[in-house]
Amino acid sequence: MGRQGMSIAHLLRVYEATDATGEPRTDRTLLVWAHGGAFAFGDLDMPEADWVASRFAERGTPVVSIDYRLAGPGTTFPAASDDVLVAWRWAVANAERLGARRIVIGGASAGANIVTGAVLRMLAASTGGVRERMPDAVFLAYPTLHAVQPAPGTDLRAALDANPEADRFGPAAVLEMYENYLGGTVEGAPPAAIPGTATRDELVGFPPTLIVNDDLDELRVSGEAFAAMLADAGVDVTCETEPDVDHGHLNRPDHPAAARTVARVAAWFDDLAAGAPEASAALVPEASAPPTSSTAVPTTDPTEPTPTLT
Repeated sequence: MGRQGMSIAHLLRVYEATDATGEPRTDRTLLVWAHGGAFAFGDLDMPEADWVASRFAERGTPVVSIDYRLAGPGTTFPAASDDVLVAWRWAVANAERLGARRIVIGGASAGANIVTGAVLRMLAASTGGVRERMPDAVFLAYPTLHAVQPAPGTDLRAALDANPEADRFGPAAVLEMYENYLGGTVEGAPPAAIPGTATRDELVGFPPTLIVNDDLDELRVSGEAFAAMLADAGVDVTCETEPDVDHGHLNRPDHPAAARTVARVAAWFDDLAAGAPEASAALVPEASAPPTSSTAVPTTDPTEPTPTLT
């Protein structure tokens, strides 16, 4: 069973690649994907989950979409993080069946936070002798990575003031979101829950990362700040911004930015395939400390029932 007695089949929805050529393939990029929703909302049928996964599958990228537990009374960190790690291990065990050589993990908004924290847990576990296949790359769409994020610059502040409907992630709203996720104060929370608090040593070995922020979004400062942290740790990171769009554009398929981002990420996957023909199974460089019990990586049985195939 995957989580609190639930089968892995209830945790995942698998979208097989639909660009059928008549020939079996083994060189695809598999995307393990987590939707957003302020840690407390969202499901596998929202556009940010279903539409995104379907569009990537049409381009030849199979997707494992994660129905992680939502934050609320009795369900706090690390529940969603545990679910992402269980999904990751299922994807690793089943990548060959899905025709994939590379595996990328990604998420949007709060989902981007959860997958980033899961990668940090894998990095930390490696120092304790836990052998774990790391993601070949990480894709973060308009992520929230800081409970207390830097203040927006003058231009962004002016743009948000001019577009008040886009100005919905001020300090109080973001802090409340994280307190709900943690079930209490953000003080002393681990980087796996608030990745923006990670040290340089804790980020060394983080996989190559693409961050796509939204232009009219106060969370943009969090994505930009984390990109700078990754770069300082020697990580190959690309940070881009979708212009003239507010937070959550992948949840609005009719907006041109949604299709642009899918195309942008698909092209990035092609670049990864061209530059890294072999799967990444190696461990990462040593970090500064072994994991504690709160960051232990959960396990799953890859022989459990197959998730829904779409």
